[in-house]
Amino acid sequence: MRPHRRIERHQLPYYLKVFNRITDRPMGYIGNISLEGLMLISELPMLVGARFDMRLKIPGHDGQLHLVDFYATCQWSREDLTPGHFDSGFALVTAPAEYVQMVAALRHYFSFRCLPTSA
Repeated sequence: MRPHRRIERHQLPYYLKVFNRITDRPMGYIGNISLEGLMLISELPMLVGARFDMRLKIPGHDGQLHLVDFYATCQWSREDLTPGHFDSGFALVTAPAEYVQMVAALRHYFSFRCLPTSA
């Protein structure tokens, strides 16, 4: 029996594209994300145990694309419920500050917050 995950994950209602940092070719989309890693949804299975150079292209308030580069190691890869797609779990080697900021912003954006009630 597989132990339950203790890492808090945040599901994204839409997907952010992940690129290979070396080739700039799309690898897939983020399915969920945490400070420790992410799940990638792709059209090809990923090589388990391999380290990948990844890049996110995040649109900024200034209208410019901000590049977030990081390394992640594939922990597992399996076929998705959607035919022709694969889910792969990645552990970040070291999370750069831009990645940490992005996760915090996504967590804040997608969290339910208590709104003050009017009497």
